Formats: sequence, structure tokens, C-alpha cells
Amino acid sequence: MAPLRVAGLRKRYGAHDVIAGIGFELARGECFGLLGPNGAGKTTTLRCVLGLTQPLAGEITLAGLPVPQQARAARARVGVVPQTDNLDPDFSVAENLLVYGRYFGLPERTIRSRIPELLEFAGLGARAQTSIRELSGGMKRRLTLARALINEPELLVLDEPTTGLDPQARHLIWERLKGLPQRGVTVLLTTHFMDEAERLCHRLAILDGGRIVAQGAPHELIEAHIEPQVVEVYGENAANWAGTHAAGYAARFEVSGETAYCYVSQAEPLLAHLTRQVGLRYLHRPANLEDVFLKLTGRELRE
Repeated sequence: MAPLRVAGLRKRYGAHDVIAGIGFELARGECFGLLGPNGAGKTTTLRCVLGLTQPLAGEITLAGLPVPQQARAARARVGVVPQTDNLDPDFSVAENLLVYGRYFGLPERTIRSRIPELLEFAGLGARAQTSIRELSGGMKRRLTLARALINEPELLVLDEPTTGLDPQARHLIWERLKGLPQRGVTVLLTTHFMDEAERLCHRLAILDGGRIVAQGAPHELIEAHIEPQVVEVYGENAANWAGTHAAGYAARFEVSGETAYCYVSQAEPLLAHLTRQVGLRYLHRPANLEDVFLKLTGRELRE
């Protein structure tokens, strides 16, 4: 049975459909991403999945149990890493894991036996007795991740797990997360970092306006929705240059500020042209998931 199955999920606040009939299913041992701009419905979807918000319609099966009918029992088989750390600053690192494990009704002997392995997993093996107040932001985030595994969950829900971390901390958490599906843990990830989703997710869904606008493996979405190569053209005259020349070289182009994004199948003619232009700089790269995301959801700022 799938660790999570969502079908026909709807949620409305007033006259606004926050979630408009979405559905997806997670396979055991995969990392599934839920992406979207602010206001797309990601957080509401997670709250419905966990039984914290009552949906207007739809079916949710979490860890084999119907939600919200048996949400409490389902959550006992799920681990959650929230957007912000909520560790208890009055306890040590090990005490945070011990107290959290008690919430699941686990025997103290069982919790204590799991703590050393979880601390090693988080790279905090020598920090068991350290106060939470002495940890860096990256250490706290890794401890929150380890804490979510105390009950050996079937499904791990990660809500923007690396927001606010420096690159070193992000990469360390990525390495830890990559190993979880290999251990049979299914992961549901929301993130605003497209490179994070591209690295970690086997499949993902992109939400916009409460609807799923695309779903599939990252490489499949890139192949289906975007040209294979991108040339970014920079400079004060990039917009003027694009208006005059871009259509002759690119299958599609967009201008944002002082950058023109040219989407091409063959970049060589455009690159040869740009080498002759004065005052323009450019970057040639393969298309990525962020290009797909921006094409499907737009470049305008969401509040």
C-alpha cells in the first residue's frame, strides 16, 4: 500500500479555492517533491495530509489509514520536519530526542537505544549533552531531522528543510536525505530551492493556484516543458538587444530586468552572434528545473 495517496483534494477559504481538486500518490522508498510559489497551496495540502486542516472534499490515505478520520493514529507513523525548528532550549540534544520519543508512547529503553544512531546520522555524535542554545543553525536543523526519525516513520514530511542555511549545511543535509529512501523511508518534500528538488526528488508535482500544473520526474519535466539549452544575456542593453535580435536565434525568450533568457535547441549561432556584441555578457547552460518552474508559474513576485 502507498505511504500516501491523495485524490480529489479540495479546500476553500471564503470564495477562494486554495486547493482545487489535486491528487498524487507516493511510492514506498521515493522522495516526492511538492513545489509551487507562495500561495500555491503547498502548506494547506500538507496540513490536510496530516489531518491538521479539514478538507472540503477528497480522499487522503496516510500510512494506510484514512485522514482525517484516523489522523492521530496515522501521524504516529509519520515524521515531520517543520519550516522552523521547535527544539526545547531548556534540554540538551539527547534530552530533546528522549522527550520527543515519549510523545509516540515509545518505551524509554527503545528511545535511548536509537539516540546514538540518530545523533551519528545528524553529525552530532559528540554533542549529546550539548545545550540547544549552543548549537548553530545547521546543527539545529540536523537535530530536527534526526528527531523526526525517532519513531522510525514510514513517511517523512519535510517542509522547506534547508531554508536559511549556508551552502555547507544544506549540502550536509542533502547527503543525509539522499540515504533515507535507500532505507525504505518515503519522503514528501516542499522546497523553494529548485536545485534541491532536482537533486533529491524521484518525482515531483508543481502547484499553482491550487492546481497541479505538471507532475513527473525532474528530467522528464525538463524534457517536456523547456528547450534543452539556455543562454542568459546580461547588461543595460540586454532588453533592447532582445527586442531586436533574440527572436532570430531563440525558440523562445523572456526579459526580466537587465537579463534576457534565450531558450534554444542549438546555441552555437546565438553564441557566435553574442561574441560580436559590445557591452553584453552572457552565460550558456543546460536547462534546469527552475526554468520549468518559472515557465509554468511565471516570474512575477508572489506575496
